[in-house]
Amino acid sequence: DDNPDITDILSVYVKKEGYEPVVAKDGIEAERLYENYKPAALLLDVMMPLKDGYEVCKSIRRKSSVPIILITARGEDYDKIMG
Repeated sequence: DDNPDITDILSVYVKKEGYEPVVAKDGIEAERLYENYKPAALLLDVMMPLKDGYEVCKSIRRKSSVPIILITARGEDYDKIMG
């Protein structure tokens, strides 16, 4: 997510569950960090700069079955279906 307030809040909850979050500010960085860290799960914002969460999800899904959760502030039905 490119919003530090959101990443800070999500990081707190992820840490409470015993995980160490790795935060990307854009979709390209998210893919790079995924390759470097091979996380247990991904939380992806739908609306990220450079490459959106849908594109990152498709790219990672081609090579991995890691659990992916897409998050969005958008409320359109299309976005919910795509996620």
